[in-house]
Amino acid sequence: MPNSTNSNSLSDLQKLAESIRTFEGTSRKEPIASVSEIFKEVADAYGGCVADFGDDAAAIDIGNGDVILLAADGIWGRLIEKSPWWAGFTSVIVNINDIIAMGGRPLAMVDVVSSTDSETFKEIFKGMAEGVKKFGVPVVGGHTHPEGEKSLSVAIIGIAKKDQIIRSDTAKPGDLVIYAIDTDGRTGPNSPYSFESVSSKTPEVLRKMYEAPQIVGQRQLATAGKDISNPGIIGTLGMLCETSGVGANIRLADIVIPENPEITIEKWVLMHPGTGFVLTASPDKADECIRVLQEGKMTAAVCGEITEDKKIVINDGNNAAIVFDFEKDKITGIKK
Repeated sequence: MPNSTNSNSLSDLQKLAESIRTFEGTSRKEPIASVSEIFKEVADAYGGCVADFGDDAAAIDIGNGDVILLAADGIWGRLIEKSPWWAGFTSVIVNINDIIAMGGRPLAMVDVVSSTDSETFKEIFKGMAEGVKKFGVPVVGGHTHPEGEKSLSVAIIGIAKKDQIIRSDTAKPGDLVIYAIDTDGRTGPNSPYSFESVSSKTPEVLRKMYEAPQIVGQRQLATAGKDISNPGIIGTLGMLCETSGVGANIRLADIVIPENPEITIEKWVLMHPGTGFVLTASPDKADECIRVLQEGKMTAAVCGEITEDKKIVINDGNNAAIVFDFEKDKITGIKK
C-alpha cells in the first residue's frame, strides 16, 4: 500500500539513511561475524549442515530429503525488567518466526531462564504459556538458574524439506523485494520500536497466517527470505543482502505501512513488527508469492529490486541515499 514520506530533500533522505545505519537494533548485530569466525575451524565437525550462520535457523540434513531446523534467541534484559510476562510471550514469537521464515514447520522449544526473583520466573513462564496457546508449539523442557541476573533464552526445533527451505544467502540481482507484514496491530507496548500484532488474534487466525510462508517454501516461490527482527525493515533486508553478496534499491513509498497517523515511514523502517518477513522472488513468481502471503492475511507488496552493486539504496521518487555500502560497511559481516 502506498505511503507518503516526510523526506522533502536529499538531506532528509540522507538523515533517514544515517538513522537506519546507526540504529541500535542494527549495530548490536556486529559481533556475529567474530563468533562465526571462531567456529570456522570446526565447521567440518558435522558435514550435514545445509545452512548455518547468516540464516534465521540452521538446517541439518537428516536424509530422505528432510532437514531439521534449529534456532535460538535471547531476549533483551531491559524487556525482562520492564515486563517479564511480555518477555516470555515475545520469546515464543521470535523463535517461531525464525523457523517460519525458513519455510519450515516449528515443532518444539526449550528455554534457559535466570532470576533470583520467583515472581519473575512465574511471569516469564506464564507469558511463554500464552504463546504456546496461540501457536500450538510446545515448550518441552529447559533449565532454570535461581541466581544471577535476569535473563531469558529460548531454542526451537523445526522441520522442512531440503529443497523447500528459504535461505538468506540466495538472493540474486534482478529479483524483486517483497515485504510481508501483519499491519493489523499497535505500537509497543514495551518499546517505541516494536509493533505488536499477535496478542489480539485467535490461534486459528495466527496459524493460517504462519502457514503462508511455509506454502511459499513448498511452492519454491521465493529466492531468499528473512524474518524482520531488531534491525527493522531496511536493516533486516541489509542482512539478507550482505549475506547474499548483493545490494537493493528500495522505494520508500511502496513499503507496506499500518494505517496509523502516528507511524511515519521514518519510524516504521526502524520498527520490529510482531509478524513480518522480507523475501526476494524472481519477477515471474512474485505475483503468486504475494498472493499466497495475502491469503494468509498479511499485507504484502513489491517495494524494490535486488542489484549487483552491494549497496542498500533508499529512494523517495526524487532523491536516493545509500544506507549500507557493503564494500566498506557491515551489519553482521557474514558473506556468502
